Parts: sequence; C-alpha cells; structure tokens
Amino acid sequence: MNLYPKFATTVVGAHSVPDWYEALDRLVSVGQLSMSAMADAQYRAGQAAVLDQELAKIDVVTGGEMHRRSHNRHSPPNAMLNHFWQRIPAFQGSTRPMPITPYDPNVFHPAATCRSRIADNIDLGLVSEFKMVSALTRRPVKITMTGPHMLAKVAYDEHYKDIGRMMVDLAKLLRRNFQMLAEAGCKNIQIDEPLFTMSDEGEVAAAVDAINMAIEGLPTDVHVSTHICQGNYAVGKEYDAQIGHRYFDAGRYKADLVCKIECSSYLIEHDMTDHYRGLVGNRQVGIGAVDVQDPTVESGETVAERIRKHNWLAPEQIIITSSCGFNHLPRHVAFGKLQAMTEAKRILGG
Repeated sequence: MNLYPKFATTVVGAHSVPDWYEALDRLVSVGQLSMSAMADAQYRAGQAAVLDQELAKIDVVTGGEMHRRSHNRHSPPNAMLNHFWQRIPAFQGSTRPMPITPYDPNVFHPAATCRSRIADNIDLGLVSEFKMVSALTRRPVKITMTGPHMLAKVAYDEHYKDIGRMMVDLAKLLRRNFQMLAEAGCKNIQIDEPLFTMSDEGEVAAAVDAINMAIEGLPTDVHVSTHICQGNYAVGKEYDAQIGHRYFDAGRYKADLVCKIECSSYLIEHDMTDHYRGLVGNRQVGIGAVDVQDPTVESGETVAERIRKHNWLAPEQIIITSSCGFNHLPRHVAFGKLQAMTEAKRILGG
C-alpha cells in the first residue's frame, strides 16, 4: 500500500468549469463551431486547471476533468457518467430522465440504458488522459474514475436485471483499465462513489466487493483513493452553475462498509470524518476540509482547524483535500481554495 507524505494535498478531480463552455456548447449544437474546436478549448481549459494547481503548490494534481464535459450541467456528456457510458457499447442509444434524489423531483439525470453484456476489453480513455496531463506537469498525476456503483445505479438496466451482476462486469472493465494505467506509469488512481448513503446495505456491500475486484492485483506502488461524498449537483429550476448541493445524504452513512474497500485512502467530506473513527486502520484519510458547497474562500487556518478536530488520526494518515470537485465554483474561488489547502499544510507542519 503506497501512502502519501503527511498532510499531502490533492484535489478530488474536477476544476472550475468556465462559463464560456455553455456558449461554445450551444455553437456546436447549431453547427457554428466544430467538435475539434471544442476539443481544443477543452484542452486549453485542462492546461489552465493544471497550472492553477501548480501555482497553488498542490502535491498530486489532475487535469481537472475538463475534456470530459462540454458544459457544467448534469446532462450528456456529464463528466462522471455519460462521458464513460458513451465509450461502452452496452450503453449505446438515447438517454431517458432518471430521478436521483428524494429531495426534489426536478433533480434527475439523463440516464443511459444497458442493453447487453458489458465487455471488459474497452479502452475508457484513462491512459490517454494520463499521458495528456503528464505532458503538462512534472507533479504526480492522479486519474479519477467513476465507480461501478455510480455507473450502474444511474442507468436503466434491460440486460442484467440485477445491479450486483452489472457491477461485477463493470468492475472487470475498470480492472483492465486500471491495469493499463499502471502499465503506463500512473501511480495515483481515484474511484468516485457518491450514492452509498442513499443506497441499501446489501447494494453497497456488493459495490464494495466490486471495487475490490477492480483494484485487485494493482502494483503496490499505486496509491488508490476512494472518494465518498453525498453529491455536488447543481440542477433543476434553481440551476445557476455557481454552487452544488448535497442531494444524496438521505440514509445511513456507511463508513463501516466503505472501510472494507482495500485501497490506500478514503477522500471524504470533513463533517463526515468522525464516522471513520476506529475503522480506517493504517489507511489514510483525505479530509475534505475545503468545502466546495461554500462559495467563500476559507483561510488556511480555517482549513487547518477543521483537520485538527480529528486528532484521533495520526498526522501521517492525513491528506488535505476538498469535499468534492470545484466544477461549479468560479475559477478565482477554486484557486483560492487550492491556496488554502496548501497554507493549511504549512500551518500543520507538512
């Protein structure tokens, strides 16, 4: 198990999505801008995301997931779901709305339909993403990937009729892509699962087994993180693109099941950290002490204080991160929060 130095800083994945993504997406839809021009804009936004992390002195960086979306609404190609569904033949075809939270009937996701068996030999594009981001920085690069539970849960199933069976085949596909990443030299992989709290116990237990299957056999020098949150959506009638909301916190927070995932670290919301007391063993915890659902920029001292509250964790077990991705926040706010993470590291003695 490869662990980070104490108080290492890393982002959850997504960086601030520019407002002009929306305008470019509309131009593409009416034929006034080519897809290749949009791809070039996405690449340049990815460059900026990497630069912001470097300027803020973040230890383990991502490409901001900028190439995975053409706008900041949760509709195709959404960075967590549709971007990957579109690469998997079993999910080909039009999407249908699927309600995703008990809080608001206006909050739904355009869900793909699984119509055949999910093959395990599909290239999900993670290696090309790793190579692209690595060419832009000398810092360690982390590649994020939606977990098997999220990919299966927010989809219509006309083939398996059993989410557990679907997750097994998704795990086999992820395992192949993670192995390809490791062979390409990637040392940092993150799996994202935001729907555990609102799902039943048996389903989450099956998801944990699937994640363990996906990461089984990876080299010991690969740091695998599991990011567990409860949503960061900005959809519905009140959509303004500037702030996300926790739509998935209805139910029991299942830290006991999460800690059966045999990864290197768990990246979590800071106010959920005490759920993990006595469960994490010698694994690391990424405390999401920077709150992406607060549009104000925290001071380094505020971030440090949120971390100090959890003094049952040894300093060597603590990673400093955000509660979720920065995609809904303006760039200057996201950058300020990155700087606060680094300042907290300095204050804490990292």
